[in-house]
Amino acid sequence: MDKVSGKLTVFFEEPFWVGVFERVSEGKLSVCKVTFGAEPKDYEVYEFVLNNYYRLRFSPTVTTDVKEAGRNPKRVQREVRKQVQNIGMGTKSQQALKIQQEQLKTERRIVSREQREAEKQRQFELKQQKRKEKHRGR
Repeated sequence: MDKVSGKLTVFFEEPFWVGVFERVSEGKLSVCKVTFGAEPKDYEVYEFVLNNYYRLRFSPTVTTDVKEAGRNPKRVQREVRKQVQNIGMGTKSQQALKIQQEQLKTERRIVSREQREAEKQRQFELKQQKRKEKHRGR
């Protein structure tokens, strides 16, 4: 049976508070970035996760190493302190976010190109129709 683990990191990225959801499933990492705005309280973050987790758009998966470790409470506390001091997110997360950003960019380009071509075609047909109306005969 595969293990699925998730992690939420909330940090301040000028000028907003940002949350990065990391989901590791079958040795693959996918990431989603959420902007909170003002500093969220613990209960607000918890409520956001409960209400909106299934609506989040995660990035494409990136392979990663899954480390299985015993959970010594003092070590966990040290790791949390280190993560709080460390600004930003892990490189794998950054890669996954970058992939997602590039995908959304290409989708936007495709949609805007199709809209441009449709508008061009509509203008052409309008011009042709006007030409035909001029040469109808008297």
